[in-house]
Amino acid sequence: MSTNEGFLEKTFKLKEHNTDTKTEVLAGITTFMTMAYILIVNPLILSDAGMDFGAVFTATAVSSIIATLVMAFYANYPFALAPGMGLNAFFAYTIVLGMGYSWQMALAAVFIEGLIFIALTLLNVREAIVKAIPMNLKHAVSVGIGLFIAFIGFSNAGVIVANPATTVALGDMTSPGAIIALLGLIITGILLAKGIKGALLIGIFITTIIGIPLGLTQLPTSIISAPPSLSPILFQFDFSRVLSLDMVIILFTLLFVDMFDTIGTLVGVADKADMLDESGNLPKAKQALFADAVGTTAGACLGTSTVTTYVESAAGVSEGGRTGLTALSTAGMFVVALLFSPLFIMIPGAATAPALVLVGLFMMTPIKKINFDDYTESIPAFLTIIMMPLTYSIAEGIVFGMVSYTALKILTGKLKDVSIIMVVLSILFILKFIVG
Repeated sequence: MSTNEGFLEKTFKLKEHNTDTKTEVLAGITTFMTMAYILIVNPLILSDAGMDFGAVFTATAVSSIIATLVMAFYANYPFALAPGMGLNAFFAYTIVLGMGYSWQMALAAVFIEGLIFIALTLLNVREAIVKAIPMNLKHAVSVGIGLFIAFIGFSNAGVIVANPATTVALGDMTSPGAIIALLGLIITGILLAKGIKGALLIGIFITTIIGIPLGLTQLPTSIISAPPSLSPILFQFDFSRVLSLDMVIILFTLLFVDMFDTIGTLVGVADKADMLDESGNLPKAKQALFADAVGTTAGACLGTSTVTTYVESAAGVSEGGRTGLTALSTAGMFVVALLFSPLFIMIPGAATAPALVLVGLFMMTPIKKINFDDYTESIPAFLTIIMMPLTYSIAEGIVFGMVSYTALKILTGKLKDVSIIMVVLSILFILKFIVG
């Protein structure tokens, strides 16, 4: 056994997990291939909030590297992390464009969220908070975000456009953006159906190439270059509204969505890898949750939205990844991607629309777990889901879901189903409606 192999065995306990270096490295590359679209999509979404695209590209990669390395060495799990889809949409389209706050204020909220997560993780509080939120609403949030992301994807490509008479309408299907998006959807769908690894990323690159003759894709002057500077967004915080009610709602939404996204992903992927114990719990859950808390805090300092554990980690697990060496390999691929930034920056928004739509599809899966037979459960879940795309706001969907859940349970005599936390939050949300 070489020195390097000895270090890897000692650090990640490969034999104990019935795996080897080659399997772990290939699993890590597979995970990267399935989630690398975030390097393109996250800067595009946050640039809509006025942030510098190139700087966000670098922040996305570096925050992913930091958080995934914590997961690799501290938790020794094969899970990768990056700025979360849905959370970046909430950042750009709700906090900044919807509520009218600056992206500097949004970054301050993400930074505070990260610090709160670190404290809650160290104090073992996060698991207790999760238990206070109804399971059906947890599922509904994921589904609603999926619809919201898909809506954004179609809108970015011009497939859906604003219409004064009907609010939204079908756009010009002969426009280059719509053509690329629809072709990309078909191409990526075929790749997914055939089980090809990295289907989303491959689909983005193919549609980008198709966009060259259509004039949407501008070829770069170089392939390899130094990563774009972080200076336009580094440590750009605005804490002036930190004590406002809006900040409370923003923080709760960030905490709520990230918490359930991360815990759901950890448990779901770990279950697939047979990592859960006899009681259905994840050993070293605290260490795994700490990775996203550190990643979110560091990411805010660098200039990006909330960092979370990626469900695409399941791709690496399916390839045999069982230890932190898989995560380390994924982090290494993000380092490589930093050097090829011109290839990522050239990609037009229309080429990423299929990835957004299909990520929306992936997030729809929990709808099968929602109890539609009990109307005190299904009505709040439905309102959570439908109000997100209709109001163009993840926060409003959560507000409608939680307030209706609390009201229906109390008024139908099912007080035992409502936690004190739910009651307090619902009162705050109602006050927000009244105050405006």
